[in-house]
Amino acid sequence: MGEAGHGLAVVSATRLTDRIGIGVLTRLIDRDLVDDVLAETGRVEQRSRLLPARVVVYYVLALCLFFGDAYEEVMRLLVAGLLFTGAWQKDWQVPTTGAIAQARQRLGSAPLQLLFERVAVPCAQRGTRGAWLGSRKLMAIDGFVLDIPDTKENDTAFGRSGGKKNPAPFPQVRVVGLGECGTHAIVAARLAAWRVSERALAGDLIGELGPGMLVIADRGFYSYRLWQAAAASGADLLWRVQSGPNLPVVRAFPDGSYESFLLDPKVRGRRATQRHRGSAHIEEPSGIPVRVIEYEVTNREGKGEIFCLITTIMDPGDASAADLAAAYQQRWEFESSLDEIKTHQRGRSGVLRSLVWAMATATLTVVESWQELKTWKCVWSTGSGQERQDGIRGEGTVW
Repeated sequence: MGEAGHGLAVVSATRLTDRIGIGVLTRLIDRDLVDDVLAETGRVEQRSRLLPARVVVYYVLALCLFFGDAYEEVMRLLVAGLLFTGAWQKDWQVPTTGAIAQARQRLGSAPLQLLFERVAVPCAQRGTRGAWLGSRKLMAIDGFVLDIPDTKENDTAFGRSGGKKNPAPFPQVRVVGLGECGTHAIVAARLAAWRVSERALAGDLIGELGPGMLVIADRGFYSYRLWQAAAASGADLLWRVQSGPNLPVVRAFPDGSYESFLLDPKVRGRRATQRHRGSAHIEEPSGIPVRVIEYEVTNREGKGEIFCLITTIMDPGDASAADLAAAYQQRWEFESSLDEIKTHQRGRSGVLRSLVWAMATATLTVVESWQELKTWKCVWSTGSGQERQDGIRGEGTVW
């Protein structure tokens, strides 16, 4: 039976790529997984609805795939895609915008956050290009800011940059993610008001680090305490630092790197106090041992920039200075993945969706942010050939 026979207000010009996009989404996110997430978060309906919670989960994910389309059009594309894959076998009318808004409010943010945590897992295989340095998987931490709908609730919950004299046009939410460099897959993320620093959010991601990783971070993330906590996770670290930290040469290595240490701020404070008081005994400097790699990068204008990297990998035989410098450049792969979220997936200057009614709340904005990360991760995993093997349904399953 054609789509019109299912009561859908279908435009005959539906693109095949739209239908395939829905098919990929539903293949990568198994309906049984969605049902488990809904059950765990208490979103299973007690009565039959026109918009069941399971359909609403796929709908809010589809909102990211079709960011520029109206709410009703996205719903039409979702059902048309499900019909195309044979996963929809019901007569059904596209709901009104008001009904869709109420369904999204009923769903809330918890199912999308839990779904992200369940599906956002490492994808790199041993042969994945740019994903490894020896036995260590290359991971990166980075962050960005997203504009969210201009409502009083969002202003209160998230705020906006620029201050009172020159405020940004929209409230903003800050996102910091941990991702694979080789596959662009985000495996963990934290959200907060824009005033919360990337460094603070990165601290919340420490629990996601572990042995077998080489975690790369730009110079804005370094602090003594954050480095100490991240190193204690068992992961190896490769971070760029600003010129501020004093890195004395303890021992030089043949590859041009050298052993140093990060001076403990408490020791620094005691030494300063002792010098101020004119003490005859000044405490010896001490701190966390690191290996330092310094090199110059020349830009297109011929000007050089010094990069200073510190790492927990102390043995040059384990990873040479050249290997580590090359590994650090893989961080740009993760930056490219964030650019996919900020620019290409949502369109330039795009604001996160919310309800067309005056019902955009901070909770719904968080739902949008989690779904952005979740959908993007699925699309990139497919593009890199790391698809999950489970499907959306077994034979004979209907929605």
